[in-house]
Amino acid sequence: MDAHVWMTGRVGSDVDYKVINNTFAVASFRMACTPRTQRNGEWTDEPTTWVSVRCARSLAEGAKCSLIKGDPIAVIGRLRTHTWTDSEGGLHEQLRIEAITLGHDLTQGTSAFRRLRRSNENGPGGEVDAGNEAVAAECHAADDGPDDVTRDGDADE
Repeated sequence: MDAHVWMTGRVGSDVDYKVINNTFAVASFRMACTPRTQRNGEWTDEPTTWVSVRCARSLAEGAKCSLIKGDPIAVIGRLRTHTWTDSEGGLHEQLRIEAITLGHDLTQGTSAFRRLRRSNENGPGGEVDAGNEAVAAECHAADDGPDDVTRDGDADE
């Protein structure tokens, strides 16, 4: 059975983006979750929970192009525990979410969606050609229509 979770928080580090073997895009970042509680009429911050977030393929490119440190985000994914032993024999453990989807938390502000231009012929939802490092290294917005569209969808005159 898989442990699927959703969490909200803030991007706590720069997005680390890599293309592995010229074929597989991966992005990772830290997410900070700091609950606020009211005690005796005053708001206080509880201890921050830090979670690592990893994503792959087109979601990795979207994260690289869209997220900056401090952004409020919502993440849905599979909860995993990553364990390793350091060079001195110490055992370490890190909570990680393998993201299925993520985006800005719109309870904290607004965001504008732009489709990514695809470098292959897969169409909408197709994977980014991560083998092309020039494409993988840059963020491109597709030219899906006029730039003079207002927020409510009515074109400017």
